[in-house]
Formats: sequence, C-alpha cells, structure tokens
Amino acid sequence: MVRIEVKVKPNSRESTLLRQDDGIWVARLKSPPVDGKANKELIRLIADQFKLKKAQVVIKSGASSRLKRIQIDS
Repeated sequence: MVRIEVKVKPNSRESTLLRQDDGIWVARLKSPPVDGKANKELIRLIADQFKLKKAQVVIKSGASSRLKRIQIDS
C-alpha cells in the first residue's frame, strides 16, 4: 500500500499527471469538479499511470478538496 498527495486542477485543456520535486503529484483534469466527474477521472488517470485497476486506487481524504490523499493498493 502506497499513499500519495495530489493537487488537482480541474477544467484543464488536457489530462496529465506529473510529480513535482517536493513529492506531490499535480493532476490536470479535463473534467469539471461537478458530480464527482473530476474524482473519477483522477482515479482513472492514476490507475493508467501506475498500470493498475481502478479498484486499486482510493481517495482516502480530500474528495471535495483540490488537495487529495490517494491510497494505492498493489
């Protein structure tokens, strides 16, 4: 099990996931932060990045915040 912190920037032109020098990941998402769309896209993006199933990626805290703590079960 691994935990990462992710800063989310919704309504971006493209979806990307990059790691900063301080260890925090920055996710730029196309989806708006409405009805959980951005959270679903974030889970998909992290699963694709680490080659996991979506069920292995869980938002542990910050579901309605721009700073989220993500748990990755491998």
